[in-house]
Amino acid sequence: MTTAADLLFSPFTLGPLSLPNRLVMAPMTRCRAGEGNAPTALNALYYEQRASAGLIVTEATQVSPQGAGYLRTPGIHADAQVAGWRLVTDAVHRAGGRIFAQLWHVGRASHVSFQPGRQAPVSSSALPIRDRHAHTPEGTQPYSTPRALEADEIPGVVAQFEDGARRARAAGFDGIELHAANGYLIDQFLRDGVNRRTDRYGGSIQNRSRFLLEIVEAVTGVFDPDRVGVRVSPRADFNDMSDSDPRALFGHVAAELSARKLVYLHVVEPVDGQAGDAADRVLPLLRERFRGALVANGGYTLEAAEQALRAGAADLVSFGAPFLANPDLPERLLRRAPLNPPDVATFYSEGPRGYTDYPRLGEAQAAAQPQPPA
Repeated sequence: MTTAADLLFSPFTLGPLSLPNRLVMAPMTRCRAGEGNAPTALNALYYEQRASAGLIVTEATQVSPQGAGYLRTPGIHADAQVAGWRLVTDAVHRAGGRIFAQLWHVGRASHVSFQPGRQAPVSSSALPIRDRHAHTPEGTQPYSTPRALEADEIPGVVAQFEDGARRARAAGFDGIELHAANGYLIDQFLRDGVNRRTDRYGGSIQNRSRFLLEIVEAVTGVFDPDRVGVRVSPRADFNDMSDSDPRALFGHVAAELSARKLVYLHVVEPVDGQAGDAADRVLPLLRERFRGALVANGGYTLEAAEQALRAGAADLVSFGAPFLANPDLPERLLRRAPLNPPDVATFYSEGPRGYTDYPRLGEAQAAAQPQPPA
């Protein structure tokens, strides 16, 4: 039974959407797109199984061939991909769910084998990712050294996101999330550990934020701002990322996104107790600067999520691996039932194993019952 303390299972109004609970399924790359990086019926089943989430955010979805950097990741820049995503959105909506597409360009997190004509990947600056490797059609390879986008090329990349938004709308999505986190292209412009530009897209915080804000302006001409969210990771070092003053940078970003009335800000930062010095936490500052809904992500348990909601630190909480392994995660958490453990070995493999074969609560209980003798 739900109690007054169970805010996680209470309804929430997100722009025009009425969410039945405050659990968000976080975007998770699963590397199971079909031919031409188009979603298939298998992907539709995966998302349909998880439609009890208050909101689903899809796996990261590249807005152009140039934006790809992983095997079998879906795109949203071709008609066949739109048709594949329509299978997904129709299935989720039939099951009563709500789903946003996460729009993505990997930037320098790529290899020439993914790039049209085997050209160099692009980034804010010509700095390669160190100490990590790309999984390519040719095997594991060091990330390729990118080239810095010329200033006159940047409007074309902005247009790729705008086209992705149009295609997401045609595919039936309820909204979109811009992937500005985890060291991908937008993040490569935001953070000064990578952005070494000296033009209007580099240097000051205002200049480094310009690329993101131009994309926001473009996509909110397709979807209303109350159907657009942004994901950021202010202190994450994934993909060899850093910034000299993340609080100043992302405080500015949050205020600018708030002024543009975006529906949510999705913040990746480890939950309290895992994030080091509490004085360095960025989430409380973003809560102050952003007037829309704030989605917290970062290893939350049921108890930590409830605490964050009760304290007003967040409005929604997103879960990654728990949703991956538990298609009925809201019901399991509500009942305080055991969770399926995720099978890490199948996170990025092919086929239904470790993807659509995780049992629901009743199925798990039935499987555990002793079988009658033959």
